[in-house]
Amino acid sequence: MGNKKILVVDDESDMRIFVSIVVETMGFVPVTAQDGAEALEKARAHLPDLVILDVMMPKIDDGIQTYEQFRTDQKLSHIPIIMLSAIAKKTFVHSIRMLRPWRDARIPEPEAYMEKPPDADELSKLISELLPKEN
Repeated sequence: MGNKKILVVDDESDMRIFVSIVVETMGFVPVTAQDGAEALEKARAHLPDLVILDVMMPKIDDGIQTYEQFRTDQKLSHIPIIMLSAIAKKTFVHSIRMLRPWRDARIPEPEAYMEKPPDADELSKLISELLPKEN
């Protein structure tokens, strides 16, 4: 059975476990990574159907740069991304705009944004909206 894969990226193991349990409960296969470099490597190896990406405090740049790399990589740019973060969405959106003020190409905003700590039901609902179950 071709279960859909969801890449869960967070530097905190508790959060990776929490999100992975939500993902498994929904019938998806979690693939985990603890930083941006590992996330990109695993994404290229597994081509997940969805990415749940932490902006990763205290290294805020890591999550933002990882997001930018997903959005500018031809193989990965189509994958929907849910950002999970302790920072407010407008701060994140401002940061991705600041990355490329000199370029015409704007990095699109993530498909969904959820502030930490995530609520399991809310997260499930977001995942369902972005990855409808195949009948």
